Order: sequence, then structure tokens, then C-alpha cells
Amino acid sequence: MNIAPLEAGELHAAVTRADNVVTVTFKGTADSRVDSELESYLGRIHAALLKEPAAQVDVDIRGLEFMNSSCFKGFITWIVQVRRMDPSNRYRIRFLSTPKHPWQKRSLHAISYFGGDLIMIVVDD
Repeated sequence: MNIAPLEAGELHAAVTRADNVVTVTFKGTADSRVDSELESYLGRIHAALLKEPAAQVDVDIRGLEFMNSSCFKGFITWIVQVRRMDPSNRYRIRFLSTPKHPWQKRSLHAISYFGGDLIMIVVDD
């Protein structure tokens, strides 16, 4: 999977792949200044996964200090795209979060409603 890193304002993201798991690691801050870049980046990841399927995508947001609602909309759009796929072709999305940033728990709880059984949330100890 060949997706260039995202460098938009204070938001940084990179994609790696190990076997059947793709990891997207986010760092910095995601605010309204980067929402369109983030949504486009997630769209490129989804398009790449349609060509090179994986069983799971780990979304590591432990290094993300803050994300506003306009950026979360990009994640919701992505999740809806996955839910619309044929069930046999869907991949799971696992969010890796940290209790150091309380906003992550609240926001990921809301996101999990959109994804149902496609979404898993892991919180560091």
C-alpha cells in the first residue's frame, strides 16, 4: 500500500501495512483548517483498501492532541463507506486511544454507534 504521509497544518499521519493489518498513525492537532485534507486522506486509504484488501485498519490516535467535530465527520464518512460495502469485503476499523486525552473516549464512543460491529476501540492502560 503506497499512500504518502499527510502533512496538513499541525496534523500528521502515516500509513503502514503488516500482513493483513493496515495502521494509520495520527499525530498533532486536527481542526477545521485540515478537515478537507483529512477526509480526502481517509478516502485515499479506503480506495487503496478496495484494491489491496486487508482484514483490519488500526487507527492510532494516541498521538493526537485534539480533533474537532468537522474532522470527525471525515471518519464518519469513511465508516459509512465501509458499512455500505458487501459484508464479505468489509474490513474492521480499530481505534487505538489513550486516557491521557479525555476527548478521545467521548468522541470514540459516539463514533462506535455509526460503525456497529465494524468498530473496535482499544484504550491504553
